[in-house]
Amino acid sequence: MDGGAGGGRGTGRGPDAPPALGALLGYRVYARRWLFLLVLSLLNCSNAALWLSFAPVADIIAHHFVLSTEQINWLSLIYLVVSIPSGVVAIWVLDSVGLRWATITCAWLNFAGSTFRALPSLAIKIEDPFAFLMGGQSLCALVQTMVIFSPAKLAALWFPEHQRVTANMIGTMSNSLGILMANLLSPTLVKKEKDIPWMLGIYIIPAGLACLLATACLWDSVPPSPPSGGAARCTSERFLEGLKLLLHNRAYVTLAVCFGGGIGIFSGFLALLEQVLCVKGYSKEFAGLCGALFIVFGVLGALVLSLYVDQTKQFTEAVKIGYCLTSVVCVAFALVSQLQGQTLALVTICSLLGLFGLSVVPIAMELAVECSFPVSEGAAAGLVVVLGQAAGALVVVLLTALSVRRAEPSTSTCQDGQGPLDWKVSMLLMAGLCALFSCCLTLFFHTRYRRLEAEARMSRSIQDDADRAPQPAATP
Repeated sequence: MDGGAGGGRGTGRGPDAPPALGALLGYRVYARRWLFLLVLSLLNCSNAALWLSFAPVADIIAHHFVLSTEQINWLSLIYLVVSIPSGVVAIWVLDSVGLRWATITCAWLNFAGSTFRALPSLAIKIEDPFAFLMGGQSLCALVQTMVIFSPAKLAALWFPEHQRVTANMIGTMSNSLGILMANLLSPTLVKKEKDIPWMLGIYIIPAGLACLLATACLWDSVPPSPPSGGAARCTSERFLEGLKLLLHNRAYVTLAVCFGGGIGIFSGFLALLEQVLCVKGYSKEFAGLCGALFIVFGVLGALVLSLYVDQTKQFTEAVKIGYCLTSVVCVAFALVSQLQGQTLALVTICSLLGLFGLSVVPIAMELAVECSFPVSEGAAAGLVVVLGQAAGALVVVLLTALSVRRAEPSTSTCQDGQGPLDWKVSMLLMAGLCALFSCCLTLFFHTRYRRLEAEARMSRSIQDDADRAPQPAATP
């Protein structure tokens, strides 16, 4: 178990090994690492957009395909349910077949799912469109967990120490950009029911492009020479042994449970945002704007925070402060979302929720790797994601179950053909869970940065050996 405390401030704060020492160690970086990151980011973005493409226009989709609100919610919820068992398999696949083949396989599954779910909108008569929509979403759901935690593996294998957090941020935040695309694109494309086939076709394009690039442009799972000491030592524990080490690591379990719960709350927030706001008279366009601001400020915050943490290595401080501020803003959303005419307040709250909460996701993924080294990056980041997906499924089901139909007249703009829902209890529960997880993380999470410590020890050892080596005699 982890016994260290204090956030590891004393280790690894400097930059990578000096160029001369890096050459002596055989470290080297390759320009094609950015191409790999581009492909993985595009795949991650496409998959996330497919996940929530129905949520911003849930009422129109429900009316067009004659579906209930619960069925529409399941088109998003299936991602969380399927990705739980598939996520465990994905951890093993990533370490067994390698990053390249795992990415190519995911790209093809994502493309097939995006095409399959568009079939009910073609001229072909289909009696049960929900089966095709759910089938396509399920194929895409098999991909989600893999592409979310793959950036941590890619950053560790291909990028030097001073670029790892930034590379992980780019890959991870591309998932958020996909959610942003869904929140903006779906309401823009779908004004009436006849626009639905056009929307489904548009979402196939990025999935097809990611599939093409992954198949044609990815050549290796690992670079010929490692970029850092951590990558050079990337022998990683075997799958089952690695999971056992994770489960016996108190710091890792605390982080996985608390931050996994936070990921679940974010998933529930994005999946139900339009349904919560339309009850109080807010349009689906406004709900899409709130979701978009959540993502935009989250990405901007992640960019600044990742550059800062890459230099200071203050992973623990960044995650704890961000999570605590998120819980405060989440309470504010739970209260203000139940009021009418609070557009400015809601816009501000959703922006702050992204700035404080979403921005720490890539930092938390790197922190999971640091506190669990030498367990593989895929297992360390993947288990956090799997727990987050499980929490997201539970949050969506629980929040939906706690909502109740109201018989009295209201200013609801929901177009599902049913009475408006009361989400007050559900939103208060969401805020309470967020506050609980943030308090537990702040009080009980303490760790050393094991990967940085190992790299520092390796660099010192090589430097000492070089200093002790006999120098050639000077010529007279």
